[in-house]
Amino acid sequence: MFSIGKFAEAGGVGVETIRFYQRKGMLEVPQQGGGIRRYGRNDLRRLQFIKLAKVAGFRLKEIKELLDLDATQDRCRARQLAQSRLDALDEKIMELQRARNSLQRLATECASGADGPCPILTSFGL
Repeated sequence: MFSIGKFAEAGGVGVETIRFYQRKGMLEVPQQGGGIRRYGRNDLRRLQFIKLAKVAGFRLKEIKELLDLDATQDRCRARQLAQSRLDALDEKIMELQRARNSLQRLATECASGADGPCPILTSFGL
Protein backbone atom coordinates (compact mmCIF):
# COMPACT_ATOMS: atom_id res chain seq x y z
CA MET A 1 0.00 0.00 0.00
CA PHE A 2 1.27 3.45 -0.96
CA SER A 3 0.69 6.93 0.42
CA ILE A 4 -0.06 9.43 -2.34
CA GLY A 5 3.57 10.58 -2.38
CA LYS A 6 4.93 7.03 -2.68
CA PHE A 7 2.24 6.18 -5.22
CA ALA A 8 3.21 9.15 -7.38
CA GLU A 9 6.87 8.22 -7.05
CA ALA A 10 6.22 4.57 -7.96
CA GLY A 11 4.25 5.74 -11.01
CA GLY A 12 6.86 8.28 -12.08
CA VAL A 13 4.50 11.24 -11.83
CA GLY A 14 3.85 14.11 -9.46
CA VAL A 15 1.24 14.18 -6.73
CA GLU A 16 -0.70 16.84 -8.64
CA THR A 17 -0.87 14.48 -11.63
CA ILE A 18 -2.49 11.86 -9.40
CA ARG A 19 -5.03 14.42 -8.21
CA PHE A 20 -5.67 15.56 -11.79
CA TYR A 21 -6.37 11.99 -12.91
CA GLN A 22 -8.69 11.59 -9.93
CA ARG A 23 -10.64 14.72 -10.89
CA LYS A 24 -10.96 13.32 -14.42
CA GLY A 25 -12.29 10.02 -13.05
CA MET A 26 -9.32 8.05 -14.34
CA LEU A 27 -8.07 7.09 -10.88
CA GLU A 28 -10.22 6.45 -7.85
CA VAL A 29 -9.80 8.35 -4.62
CA PRO A 30 -9.18 5.63 -2.03
CA GLN A 31 -10.89 5.58 1.33
CA GLN A 32 -8.89 7.02 4.16
CA GLY A 33 -7.48 4.57 6.64
CA GLY A 34 -6.01 6.15 9.74
CA GLY A 35 -6.19 9.59 8.13
CA ILE A 36 -4.08 8.56 5.13
CA ARG A 37 -5.32 7.44 1.75
CA ARG A 38 -3.61 4.29 0.59
CA TYR A 39 -3.14 3.18 -3.00
CA GLY A 40 -2.68 -0.43 -4.03
CA ARG A 41 -1.20 -2.43 -6.89
CA ASN A 42 -4.38 -2.10 -9.00
CA ASP A 43 -4.14 1.68 -8.70
CA LEU A 44 -0.51 1.50 -9.83
CA ARG A 45 -1.51 -0.72 -12.75
CA ARG A 46 -4.10 1.88 -13.84
CA LEU A 47 -1.57 4.68 -13.51
CA GLN A 48 0.97 2.78 -15.60
CA PHE A 49 -1.72 2.11 -18.20
CA ILE A 50 -2.54 5.83 -18.35
CA LYS A 51 1.12 6.67 -18.87
CA LEU A 52 1.56 4.07 -21.62
CA ALA A 53 -1.63 5.16 -23.35
CA LYS A 54 -0.41 8.77 -23.30
CA VAL A 55 2.90 7.67 -24.86
CA ALA A 56 0.88 5.90 -27.55
CA GLY A 57 -0.80 9.23 -28.25
CA PHE A 58 -4.25 8.62 -26.84
CA ARG A 59 -6.06 11.72 -25.58
CA LEU A 60 -7.22 11.75 -21.97
CA LYS A 61 -10.84 11.29 -23.03
CA GLU A 62 -9.87 8.17 -24.98
CA ILE A 63 -7.80 6.84 -22.08
CA LYS A 64 -10.77 7.32 -19.77
CA GLU A 65 -12.95 5.42 -22.21
CA LEU A 66 -10.39 2.61 -22.42
CA LEU A 67 -10.27 2.39 -18.64
CA ASP A 68 -14.06 2.26 -18.52
CA LEU A 69 -14.06 -0.42 -21.22
CA ASP A 70 -11.70 -2.51 -19.10
CA ALA A 71 -14.49 -2.88 -16.55
CA THR A 72 -17.04 -3.91 -19.21
CA GLN A 73 -14.61 -5.97 -21.29
CA ASP A 74 -15.92 -4.37 -24.50
CA ARG A 75 -13.11 -5.65 -26.66
CA CYS A 76 -14.72 -4.47 -29.89
CA ARG A 77 -14.75 -0.80 -28.84
CA ALA A 78 -11.25 -1.05 -27.37
CA ARG A 79 -10.04 -2.48 -30.69
CA GLN A 80 -11.78 0.36 -32.57
CA LEU A 81 -10.05 2.96 -30.41
CA ALA A 82 -6.70 1.25 -30.89
CA GLN A 83 -7.18 1.03 -34.66
CA SER A 84 -8.13 4.69 -34.84
CA ARG A 85 -4.97 5.59 -32.93
CA LEU A 86 -2.88 3.33 -35.19
CA ASP A 87 -4.30 5.06 -38.27
CA ALA A 88 -3.43 8.47 -36.79
CA LEU A 89 0.09 7.30 -35.92
CA ASP A 90 0.59 5.89 -39.44
CA GLU A 91 -0.43 9.26 -40.89
CA LYS A 92 1.95 11.09 -38.54
CA ILE A 93 4.78 8.70 -39.44
CA MET A 94 4.22 9.36 -43.16
CA GLU A 95 4.18 13.11 -42.48
CA LEU A 96 7.43 12.88 -40.51
CA GLN A 97 9.04 10.74 -43.22
CA ARG A 98 8.11 13.33 -45.86
CA ALA A 99 9.59 16.07 -43.68
CA ARG A 100 12.74 14.01 -43.10
CA ASN A 101 13.16 13.29 -46.81
CA SER A 102 12.72 16.96 -47.63
CA LEU A 103 15.22 18.04 -45.00
CA GLN A 104 17.68 15.36 -46.13
CA ARG A 105 17.45 16.64 -49.71
CA LEU A 106 18.00 20.23 -48.54
CA ALA A 107 20.97 19.20 -46.38
CA THR A 108 22.52 17.40 -49.33
CA GLU A 109 22.03 20.47 -51.55
CA CYS A 110 23.50 22.70 -48.84
CA ALA A 111 26.56 20.46 -48.56
CA SER A 112 27.14 20.53 -52.31
CA GLY A 113 29.22 23.69 -51.91
CA ALA A 114 27.39 25.69 -54.55
CA ASP A 115 27.50 29.47 -54.32
CA GLY A 116 24.64 31.41 -52.76
CA PRO A 117 22.56 30.96 -49.67
CA CYS A 118 22.05 27.54 -48.16
CA PRO A 119 18.84 25.91 -49.48
CA ILE A 120 17.88 24.99 -45.92
CA LEU A 121 17.77 28.65 -44.90
CA THR A 122 16.00 29.83 -48.05
CA SER A 123 13.36 27.10 -47.74
CA PHE A 124 12.40 28.53 -44.33
CA GLY A 125 12.22 32.05 -45.73
CA LEU A 126 15.52 33.23 -44.23
